[in-house]
Amino acid sequence: MILLRAHTMYKNKGIIALDLDGTLLNSKKELSKKNLEALYAASNAGFEIVPTTGRFYGGMPQIIRDLPFVRYVITINGAEVKDLTNGTVVYKAEIPCQQAIDLMFWLDQYEVIYDCYMENKGWMSISHKNNIDLFVEDFHSRKMLHDLRRPVPELKKFLMEEQSDVQKIQFFSNNTELRRDLMTKLTLNYPNLSVSSALPQNIEINQIHANKGEALLALADYLKIDHAATYAFGDGLNDLSMIKSAGMGIAMANSAPKVLSAADRSVPSCDEDGVAWGIETYILKSSFNTNQI
Repeated sequence: MILLRAHTMYKNKGIIALDLDGTLLNSKKELSKKNLEALYAASNAGFEIVPTTGRFYGGMPQIIRDLPFVRYVITINGAEVKDLTNGTVVYKAEIPCQQAIDLMFWLDQYEVIYDCYMENKGWMSISHKNNIDLFVEDFHSRKMLHDLRRPVPELKKFLMEEQSDVQKIQFFSNNTELRRDLMTKLTLNYPNLSVSSALPQNIEINQIHANKGEALLALADYLKIDHAATYAFGDGLNDLSMIKSAGMGIAMANSAPKVLSAADRSVPSCDEDGVAWGIETYILKSSFNTNQI
């Protein structure tokens, strides 16, 4: 876990951290007009808009990367926080290379396919990439894997040669009971790892401090923003840490039950412009009323 130099350029009203899939983006992976307008309104009001995703930066939709007011991103479930304007890595937390290799050997005994993120790119054994359609039912997940994973002859051997730490490992299975069983075993056997899920049929494994909650608070400290002025929108289990850590955690109506129960507020679903509704109702109106006191 690394927290780098403090940011001293300016102050603002707060941070709005936004998960992408199932939160800011609708079920078709689109950014609606209402959500886009709400982001502009919040930015104009002085809030930092921070995409907060399990994806690596290059795997984020172009429409998100092109937003002119996005300066900071939290990627790979919190494994990296980056200042896009100058390339500064504000925070990072990675799985040691040898542990990542050992974990992949452990996964080999089960009927799963897996990949990893390293140096902000996705990597996958050719044999696993060729079997994506057998292990992943969700269309959008399949497309992301086909489009964004760089094939290598064998992933463990590739990591042995590169000797680089790993930002995330994720595996896929369409066997629900197997995923639940492996999630339990990982949690019990690897206390220095964080285990979550964000997409259908996937389990995501990060270093214990690579979570959206710690990353969000590290960014707040870097920007000298009070933790109470942080707002987090999410829906999946990989959003749970930031829902709990933020000054206000906001769950989508389509959220996992644990996320809904942990949130301070809830909003309509990702297909009903829930982010726009939440920004207007819980953030902009509250900020305006506070400024009038």
